[in-house]
Amino acid sequence: MELSLVRSLMDKTFYDEHRGAKCPDRLFSKDVRKIKQSIDKAMSTYERTVTPDEIEALFISGNPSMTTAQKQAYLDLFNRIKREKPLGKDIAQEVLSKLFQQVVGEDIANIGFDYVNGNQSSLEPIRNILELYGEDFVPNLNIEWDDMSLETLLAKNNLEAKWSFNIPELTRKVEGVSAGHLIEVGARPNTGKTSFHASLVASTGGFAHQGAKCIVLCNEESAHRVGARYLTAATGMTMHDIKKSPDQARDKYEAVKKNIFIKDASDRDMAWVESVCKTYKPDVVILDMGDKFARTGGFARQDEALKANAIHARQIAKAHECAIFYMSQLSADAEGKVYLNQAMMEGSRTGKAAEADLMLLIAKDSVKNPDNKEESPARHLNVVKNKLSGWHGLASCELDYLTARYV
Repeated sequence: MELSLVRSLMDKTFYDEHRGAKCPDRLFSKDVRKIKQSIDKAMSTYERTVTPDEIEALFISGNPSMTTAQKQAYLDLFNRIKREKPLGKDIAQEVLSKLFQQVVGEDIANIGFDYVNGNQSSLEPIRNILELYGEDFVPNLNIEWDDMSLETLLAKNNLEAKWSFNIPELTRKVEGVSAGHLIEVGARPNTGKTSFHASLVASTGGFAHQGAKCIVLCNEESAHRVGARYLTAATGMTMHDIKKSPDQARDKYEAVKKNIFIKDASDRDMAWVESVCKTYKPDVVILDMGDKFARTGGFARQDEALKANAIHARQIAKAHECAIFYMSQLSADAEGKVYLNQAMMEGSRTGKAAEADLMLLIAKDSVKNPDNKEESPARHLNVVKNKLSGWHGLASCELDYLTARYV
């Protein structure tokens, strides 16, 4: 590559664009550096594009004191240069730019090292380097701009959701979701997070009934426990009734089972999630729990890992054209409250909420039935962020806990 770059520098137009400080001699190895100096001299003398033979003759005549062995070594080097084809302008410019950045980067690193070790009293030399060469660190871009035709914009901004919610009170406010959406769902423990996504996917009118390929990746409860919620949601039967009438349940379950894929994802990370999406191409993905896919490796703090996790989830949704439901816990501040807000989401200070297209926080009534002291089935879906329809507020419904259905 170095010798091909030397051939490119013999072209006057390319040389003029990269002469002087932009192409210092020290970019090259010791022997090639001397040949580059001959190119500088030839350009000054001839002021035109030169050939390898001309540079060879100028070099030999300018170094009469070389030994026979040295002369032969340089003649061999020139023969190699002659066999090289000049790089295309864009490639030559990219190679030269990377070599240049490497050399200047080493200069900056050395100054920093000397400063840390007390051999340099100021970092001013770094400022001088950046002021002198700053423009040369701007990458050469060849951008293919996105298609902004009327047809494309209409197709990419379909106002109708591809996958509709099957909870009537919620559907009236937020129709549903589409590919590329990230939906963050939060609730306190034992509120019904798993039942919520089981109901959205498997119960009557759910995503699976609509034909969506749904992947559920769970790292909190076991896959089979989650699967049991999906079974009851799909059939509308309790586990007790299913055991009594398995054939009746089987007919209802098989109708949606073909579109539901559940996997225990304990000790997995978001890179694995992306591989799953790339390989199996789902329409809807449930991450239960989303935050537990985070890894602290490479991050100084856990909150940084959580934010990176949410950013990665959004990138996966967009890149692989699926809707991702990112399940999270709510903090203790949400306990016993009906009206919830973003600040109650665990990790809310990390900025992960900024990645969501839709944020739903589930609350339950703290009042129990006065007759039997049983927990109220009432659930309140707080829509606290909504880029999809813009509506914010409370959508109330009920959870049939035994069948994992929100109605």
